[in-house]
Amino acid sequence: MSFVKQSNANAAATIISRLQKRNMEGYFCETSEEAVKKALSLMPEGSVISWGGSMSISECGLMDAIREKNYILVDRDTAKTPQEKREIYSRTVMADYYLMSTNAITMNGELVNIDGFCNRVACLCAGPEHVIVIAGMNKVVRTIEDGIDRIRTKAAPANTVRLNKNTPCAKTGECQDCYSPDCICSQTVITRRSGIPGRIKIILVNEDLGF
Repeated sequence: MSFVKQSNANAAATIISRLQKRNMEGYFCETSEEAVKKALSLMPEGSVISWGGSMSISECGLMDAIREKNYILVDRDTAKTPQEKREIYSRTVMADYYLMSTNAITMNGELVNIDGFCNRVACLCAGPEHVIVIAGMNKVVRTIEDGIDRIRTKAAPANTVRLNKNTPCAKTGECQDCYSPDCICSQTVITRRSGIPGRIKIILVNEDLGF
């Protein structure tokens, strides 16, 4: 194991111990393959599963894996009209499991997220019975402030390019604190604890995943 990998493992152990104090469960996996196996082990077949927009859960292979299993999938991308999207979201809120990543996670075990339409952070806060968060160790920051800075300088500009948004950061590569119609930074949510013990489960992966 490389020095960086070992350091990441040490950091993950610290974060997981602090997540426990916040009523959240933490797991550490060396590889994406291990992370997918862990996520699947947490979700009994037959469960209703939905997810938020995330490069991490796609890159690690979890999305492909759940489509090969006996799960009931609620996919907002199948919606053809705004009304259908609303109806699918109503089913998402009642899902057994909601899959997502986090824009950042602090060494103290706080989740830091900024969202545009906020369906992702809404489901993190309430609704689905369980939330499973997949996060590469590249998402780890020291403080909440560092997390917000990471989102504004790395995650948001990259996501606006990925989503073909017409925002200043898509052109300049840095946040301009804009009010563009295409802005993906509408609400900032800090998750400092889970009101329901064990509802939020974080799987830290010793790889770079997502932005």
